[in-house]
Amino acid sequence: MAKIKVKTHSGTKKRFSLTGTGKVKFQHANKRHRLISKDHKAKRLARGTAYASKANIEAIKANIPYK
Repeated sequence: MAKIKVKTHSGTKKRFSLTGTGKVKFQHANKRHRLISKDHKAKRLARGTAYASKANIEAIKANIPYK
C-alpha cells in the first residue's frame, strides 16, 4: 500500500517559512492598516520577522509537511 499524501494547510504556508536550520520564521501581526491610531512602541515591536517558540514549532511543521 502506498502512503497517503498529507495536505498542506493553506493558511500556514502563507504565514510561515522554514530556515535552513529548521527554525520557523514569521512576520509580526498588526502592521497592515489603521497605523495612525496604534502606539509607536507597538508598531516598532511588530517590525521585521521573528521565530516561532519551541512549543509551537512541531504543530506548525505538521501543517507544512513538504516545505
